[in-house]
Amino acid sequence: MDYILQKEEDFGYSLYPERGSSKFKQGSIGESLFTFKHKCLIMLQVATDTSPYAKLLLGAMKSSGCAVYKDRHFSCEDCDGTVSGGFDAATSQIVLCQNNIHQQAHMNRVVTHELIHAFDHCRARVDWFSSFRHLACSEIRAANLSGDCSFVNEISRFNFGLKEHHQACVRGRALRSILAVRKVSREEAELVVDEVFDSCFHDHAPFGRIPHSKKDAKFAYRDYENRDRYYANL
Repeated sequence: MDYILQKEEDFGYSLYPERGSSKFKQGSIGESLFTFKHKCLIMLQVATDTSPYAKLLLGAMKSSGCAVYKDRHFSCEDCDGTVSGGFDAATSQIVLCQNNIHQQAHMNRVVTHELIHAFDHCRARVDWFSSFRHLACSEIRAANLSGDCSFVNEISRFNFGLKEHHQACVRGRALRSILAVRKVSREEAELVVDEVFDSCFHDHAPFGRIPHSKKDAKFAYRDYENRDRYYANL
């Protein structure tokens, strides 16, 4: 899932009922005892400390002048049962759906997916509210680069064996996310995805490649960390 956009239409905000309200005060004892927040925060810490996907994105955002701070830019909240996370463009905040994320691998993917949206927001000044093409492009990039469509994940969904399967997975997941937050027909969404697919699918920033696996992501992170070494030694 992905963008939480705010305008006259709902734009997916109904999927995130805690946006702007909560049963407990932020940081209260009640909040810690009666929600999944504590576990969510621990898994977030593990993701940002150990996931090569997340570490590369956090480094790239810092280099772009958009440093991410966990207390400010992440929020663990209860969400609708159909979503795992979202990016709130109005507040530059990533929502992690604490009631729907129960495994560390899932948390790693959600954090990566939403950080790609945050990176796009920083790098490209995406017009989430007015440009359908911008929204579609970031959804394609997030599905392509986050590991959402990795071979292991697709096998777990019993999706395999198709020619150009990765591209088909990216297209399908981008469409699903768009339809969740925009009141448009599937045909309209497919037209926009088709229009921007090639250019956005081949935009691999900041990874430099499609990280099809954790191993690929580690190589991409290593290359990112060493990007200035050659020039430093001249």
